[in-house]
Amino acid sequence: MVGMGTNKRLIAILRAALVLSAALVLSAVLLTASVSAAQDKPLRLEPVKDAHSYGNPQQVRVKHVFLELTVDFAKKQLLGAATLNIERAQDAASAPLIVDTEKLKITRIEAAKAKGEFHQVEYALGKADPILGAPLTIQVPEEASRVRISYATSPEASALQWLSPAQTAGKKHPYLFTQSEAIHGRSWIPLQDSPSVRVTYNATIHTPKDLVALMSAEGNPQMRGAKSSSPNNGRGEYHFRMTTPVPSYLIALAVGDLAFRAIGGRAGVYDEPSVVDRDAKELEDLEQMISATEKLYGPYRWGRYDVLVLPPSFPYGGMENPRLTFASPTIIAGDKSLVSVISHELAHSWSGNLVTNATWSDFWLNEGFTTYIERRIVEAVYGKKMAEMQAVLGRQVLTRDVSALQPKDQVLHVDLNGRDPDDGSTELPYEKGMLFLRQLELAAGRERFDQFLRGYFEHFAFQSITSKDFENYLDAHLLKQEPEIAKKVDVHAWIYEPGVPKDVIEPQSEAFARVQEAASAWMNGKMSVAQLAAKQWSAQEWLHFLKALPQDVGQLRMTQLDKQFHFTQSGNIEITEVWLLLAIPNGYRAVDEKLEQVLMTVGRRKIIKPLYEALAKTPEGKKRAQAIYERARPGYHPVLQKEVDMMLRSSTAVQH
Repeated sequence: MVGMGTNKRLIAILRAALVLSAALVLSAVLLTASVSAAQDKPLRLEPVKDAHSYGNPQQVRVKHVFLELTVDFAKKQLLGAATLNIERAQDAASAPLIVDTEKLKITRIEAAKAKGEFHQVEYALGKADPILGAPLTIQVPEEASRVRISYATSPEASALQWLSPAQTAGKKHPYLFTQSEAIHGRSWIPLQDSPSVRVTYNATIHTPKDLVALMSAEGNPQMRGAKSSSPNNGRGEYHFRMTTPVPSYLIALAVGDLAFRAIGGRAGVYDEPSVVDRDAKELEDLEQMISATEKLYGPYRWGRYDVLVLPPSFPYGGMENPRLTFASPTIIAGDKSLVSVISHELAHSWSGNLVTNATWSDFWLNEGFTTYIERRIVEAVYGKKMAEMQAVLGRQVLTRDVSALQPKDQVLHVDLNGRDPDDGSTELPYEKGMLFLRQLELAAGRERFDQFLRGYFEHFAFQSITSKDFENYLDAHLLKQEPEIAKKVDVHAWIYEPGVPKDVIEPQSEAFARVQEAASAWMNGKMSVAQLAAKQWSAQEWLHFLKALPQDVGQLRMTQLDKQFHFTQSGNIEITEVWLLLAIPNGYRAVDEKLEQVLMTVGRRKIIKPLYEALAKTPEGKKRAQAIYERARPGYHPVLQKEVDMMLRSSTAVQH
């Protein structure tokens, strides 16, 4: 039994607790209200001048594109027309329409009112720039709102890769795919090729009747079993529509012998019939990834999320085309060890596709945010240990890039005036941008930062923004509300100054710390290869082990490792790359056949460029690289061809 005095004290305590609780609730309501008010407060977007586009969207803006194209494999051309729906600014009644082109053969241009007939109009194709292509200036009558451009692409169009049957898995049919990022869209569609200009589009694609067309839009056939069940098969005519405005670099097309496998209710995978089941097994977590991201950053807004696994010549690990991610077959390792590439492309559905960099100098807004979200998806689906390991591997890449790049290219908001925007496509905007956002998360707390990011995606949804727009939003919706964060994170230094700020909080991985200890012990003779074999590490841990070895590890140790772990025959392309990069300077010739096989069959830029660079460091190696490249070059995408041509600067490269 409790005495009366104790009861009084308890009542007083309860009353105080109730008052405190009410105060906390009121405080939370006020905070929520202030955050909500801040989210609702409009922020004026910064004016955009894209140095990589001739277009004049401030005067005449393209709003919708209708494509009607025929795929001609014999001529390696797309032939047809693009109809552009335009919108004029009030003070630009007589302004012409200016669009971007690259090596397009223009045959006719017409204009019409919204529902009127088309009539020919005057146009001028300007002088071609080696980076920007040529401006197409069209004299559009003031009352016209539609422009139809009839044209054909060049067989050398930088966005198009035409593959022979021998370059496909099935070996029976040709294949075509596009890669429009950064400014290659103008080589197959005449449009305002700037990420600041968003359009909706429709397309009718005519193909050889035994092939399937897919686009980054609604209308992709959901084929059951073999491709013969496709509703369009036999006619060679496919219809697509994208009702959500997207930047031009996200318009994508692929044509080939393709089959489909569903993975859950709103996801699936396309590939050639002989390998599609393998892909579906590897990517079986797609639906789980989508749900995990929605819990973090709000609903997925693009309907379906499908993946097309392309032939090996695709130059990137993945490309985030809405509704249809393009992916390299190098991500199919057989053990899901490389599926983080797909989590990255999925993350782009929020950062990049939903909220887009307005210029290529703002590329980090796409890739830094996406790399941050990728790591959060990996943590949610595969665990914290895996996310920590990936963060450390990413930090290693950033250290490498900072040491290799000039100071002007070590900043997030990089100056690309007069330069090819592909020059800014290093790993730095990915990893430095991710690290910047991680610093903000650590300063604000994860829950508060997630709230901020959800508001950011909602506020700028379906818009293209600059780095300054992000700074303004960050200041209004986080830093002014919680000034302590600004004291912990120097925003200006992260975005505009070279290198990595000294007060960075480095990512850590306990798993990698143990790997590092084992690598040192083995190198010092304190651990045998057999003891290493007992570790049962993941692919990421073995990758870290190989990176922890000294560059002069020596042929004897490489022989021991290869005999025990068969690194030369690894199915993980990232492990293969690091192993080959160790073998080249150490003269480990047991990899010669594997090295040539990779260079001849893989077209992924991230993998191939470093191998040629490593070979080219010695006269003998450069001679070998040139000999392999002469045979491999026809199978590479134009983007990779250009870069390796410049790197090797050989007579072979100049002649092509």
